[in-house]
Amino acid sequence: MSSASSPSDSALRLPGDPPGGRRAVAVWCIGVSVYFVAVIFRTSLGVAGLDAVERFDINASALSTFSILQLLVYAGMQIPVGLMVDRLGTKKVLTIGVVLFTLGQLGFAFSSSYGTALVSRALLGCGDAMTFISVLRLGTRWFPARRGPLVAQLAGLVGMAGNLVSTLVIARLLHGIGWEAAFAGSAVAGVVVLVLMLLFLKDHPEGYAAPPLPASHKGAAYVRAQISAAWREPGTRLGLWVHFTTQFPAMVFLLLWGLPFLVEAQGLSRGTAGELLTLVVLSNMTVGLVYGQVVARHHSARLPLALGTVAATAVLWALPVVWPGQAPMWLLVVMCVVLGACGPASMIGFDFARPANPPERQGTASGIVNMGGFVASMTTLLAVGVLLDATGDDYRIAFSAVFVLQAFGVGQILRLRKRAARAERERVVASRVTSVHVPA
Repeated sequence: MSSASSPSDSALRLPGDPPGGRRAVAVWCIGVSVYFVAVIFRTSLGVAGLDAVERFDINASALSTFSILQLLVYAGMQIPVGLMVDRLGTKKVLTIGVVLFTLGQLGFAFSSSYGTALVSRALLGCGDAMTFISVLRLGTRWFPARRGPLVAQLAGLVGMAGNLVSTLVIARLLHGIGWEAAFAGSAVAGVVVLVLMLLFLKDHPEGYAAPPLPASHKGAAYVRAQISAAWREPGTRLGLWVHFTTQFPAMVFLLLWGLPFLVEAQGLSRGTAGELLTLVVLSNMTVGLVYGQVVARHHSARLPLALGTVAATAVLWALPVVWPGQAPMWLLVVMCVVLGACGPASMIGFDFARPANPPERQGTASGIVNMGGFVASMTTLLAVGVLLDATGDDYRIAFSAVFVLQAFGVGQILRLRKRAARAERERVVASRVTSVHVPA
């Protein structure tokens, strides 16, 4: 994503492609800063899980309900948000999202009961749900299509930087200034990005506005048609299952269960456990840059990268779980490095859905894909919490829930891969035929 368009970029742009350039980078950075703050708020519970148990006097299942409810709202909002982005544009949807997730974080800071804390996390999840799809749409409206994979990976990288802030800053604030000051103080970041966005964010470059939707593109019938058309595309469904299968192990580890596992099952101090969570984030940021470049240059590498990540994650998740006694530090380090590849691999799902759908359906298709990993995360968070309570905190049994969802997801990927590849080849051929017959 260069600061200016090069001659080669201009030559490779498709008709109607936005030019990119410095202004695109500046506008995109404002949009992605909103996602950055949303991820800080989303993952702040991951470093506060043990504190939440004490504050609200709850067990493992009740603790997991915080994240499950947040992700349930997030996943349930993905298709509605996709439709909203397609119809209202990025700026309006992001504005609603910032207001909601900031109120949720502020409410969580001052919640004194389990019930009000749950409502606050649900509100946060609703606002958070409006950020990532909006940022993906912003990238497609400001950068050429060939930059899509790299721009999407960079967005994911910035999100992981937000996770890094949670593990490094929020954790220290919690134990330095206390629960209320830490969460309320972090909510100020939401106000800052709201002001920046209202002043400087634009949906698209001048002259590149999407054509207005016909009057017939309204109402419940149109919504059903949009969802149905996006779902019928094999690339959309393949993208969903890639996202489902790759993202959730790292999400489960970072969002809630990583810190308790490392402290309670592996006997590490909170400080050391926090450093390992930070390693997951740093690995994610590094791998994201690599995956983005590889996919942008070698489109055929998408599925091997995704499946290879799933296989490596399964192996490195299993070893510490079945290791007799406490796993050695080198193994926990390798596990965290491999978990860092889950986020970048999940972004590959959008690279299957993007070429399968026209511009007016990109938000809807992205919403369908984005549901995958969060449904898997939500399911696993609940399963781990229930199994921990049922087995007396036996992490070996509880963490085995990951393998069930991985096996199911891989089966769906293998079932759809040929169908999606065939449909993509047909679109490429059709676009070449069309370009030959359209006058220059």
